[in-house]
Amino acid sequence: MEIRNIAIIAHVDHGKTTLTDAIMRQTGMFEENMSMDTNTLEKERGITIYSKNTSVFYKDTKINIVDTPGHADFGSEVERVLRAIDSVLLIVDAQEGPMPQTRFVLKKSLELGLKPIVVLNKIDKPAANAHEAEGKVFDLFCDLGANDEQLDFTTVYAIGRDGVAMLELDDEHKSLEPLLDTILKEVKPAEANADLLLRTQPFNLAYDNYLGRLAIARVYEGTMRSGDTIYIKKPGGETRSGRINKLFTFQGLTRHEVKEAQVGDIVMVAGLPDIYIGETICAESDQEPLPAIDVDEPTITLDFLVNDSPFAGREGTFVTSRQISERLEKELEVNVGLEVDFSTPERFKVAGRGELHIAILLENMRREGYELQLSQPHVITKTIKGKLHEPFEEMTIDIPSEFQGNVIEKMSKRGAVLKNMSHHHNSLRLVFEGPTRGFLGYHRHFIVDTRGEGIMSSRFIGFRPHVGAIAKHATGSMVSMATGKVLAYSLDNLQNRGTLYIKPNIGVYQGMVIGNTAKGNELWVNPTKGKQLTNIRAAGSDYKIFLTPPQIIGIEDGMEIMKEDEYLEITPQSVRLRKKDLKAP
Repeated sequence: MEIRNIAIIAHVDHGKTTLTDAIMRQTGMFEENMSMDTNTLEKERGITIYSKNTSVFYKDTKINIVDTPGHADFGSEVERVLRAIDSVLLIVDAQEGPMPQTRFVLKKSLELGLKPIVVLNKIDKPAANAHEAEGKVFDLFCDLGANDEQLDFTTVYAIGRDGVAMLELDDEHKSLEPLLDTILKEVKPAEANADLLLRTQPFNLAYDNYLGRLAIARVYEGTMRSGDTIYIKKPGGETRSGRINKLFTFQGLTRHEVKEAQVGDIVMVAGLPDIYIGETICAESDQEPLPAIDVDEPTITLDFLVNDSPFAGREGTFVTSRQISERLEKELEVNVGLEVDFSTPERFKVAGRGELHIAILLENMRREGYELQLSQPHVITKTIKGKLHEPFEEMTIDIPSEFQGNVIEKMSKRGAVLKNMSHHHNSLRLVFEGPTRGFLGYHRHFIVDTRGEGIMSSRFIGFRPHVGAIAKHATGSMVSMATGKVLAYSLDNLQNRGTLYIKPNIGVYQGMVIGNTAKGNELWVNPTKGKQLTNIRAAGSDYKIFLTPPQIIGIEDGMEIMKEDEYLEITPQSVRLRKKDLKAP
């Protein structure tokens, strides 16, 4: 049986997972209520976070499909997958056209010599313009240095939600067969180097309660058999032996145990408890390892610390330095875009691809019962030719034109430079370039400034000379000077000073940040103070208390608004801001 290996890549929310689900439904590999996004956080947020495998069978051909994330913070998930496949489906929204992450994933694909198939999705949108979007995609290919063969890409038009695809816009909307036929025609069958010795490389890891760690890998050469003794080689040449206990291939989203896997297939291997992403599984100890899987370096860093607040240990199950260290070591096995420095006890320096990248890790940890606190995120700087450099990003913003003045003003204050402005259907598209640290914490303000009608996305464009100081915080912190239970009477008096982060009847401690102040100065207050009661009643002395709903802080919110002298305390049930020094000045 011939095998085709493809990955589906696109900007966030352009329809990758929906189209993958539709392909499984078309080929009979789909069950009711099934979706590629199986993780709880993926379902809650409506985005793909982790790369996942599936396979479908069409016209006596097995098509292995890898669904990848679209958010820039999870770019490492895409980078490690592209080495294991033979072509990509580049999904582009027919209304929005190419977006920042489209450029990122396409660039990686072209550099590996892959010839993408372009799928213009969502052509049923009211403002969709497939011909204009196709022209912009061609321009993007040219900008990224595509060769003549890559520029001669095939375009398929689709409505992923309805499960239909067409080779021409005027064709009848029937099914996804035109897309599947295009895959068989344009994607080369996996090379059948069955006579060579076994070489395969894991690009993902999974875990099973009974089998332990599982390696997801492509068989590049030879045949892999269950029960064989193999050798695992690191990119540097270090070798150790192992044995394949069980071998699985994919059928839809389920794994199917096999005795052997043919060359070109994507398999799941059990029995190698110490296998890592990027290592090479060989049949002989003297074989050359496959090239290492390289990913772009992290851009932000922050510290994970043991929680030492007055409320420490009340909610978490795993609270010690050793437990946090073990969890981070486990995360490094599968999260190749993450870096952790374990050199300092009780304080681990963590580097990631962005705020969302770190926030997802923290959200998973708190749901598992971990309790910790973290410092303010900082960008990673470099010294190049004696000068300090920092990471820069290109920010693409789509907004109604009435909000442009406010957005441009806020972006310029954060060190961003407007590079391009164009009308895009019924909205205005602004393209900025600026330092990453200027964009940290802006998303929350952007939602308010555009009344939720704006779309903002970014991509990393490299290290450039440091631009100096950037003033981002226009508000100060409102800090509790007392420990106890919050009273509505006190909050009624405090809500006029700024925005509150807490509700009545919850516990606070001295040094905990309970809100911000509009004037930008730090304010220590007593939210536990009650009304003075007397035995004298006077007309008008009683009045109803009306509290404005507080701004409940989440992990991403806290990372955005926290200041240099503050920690973000994260527990399974609570997210709190606190001062590093809990004592009032």
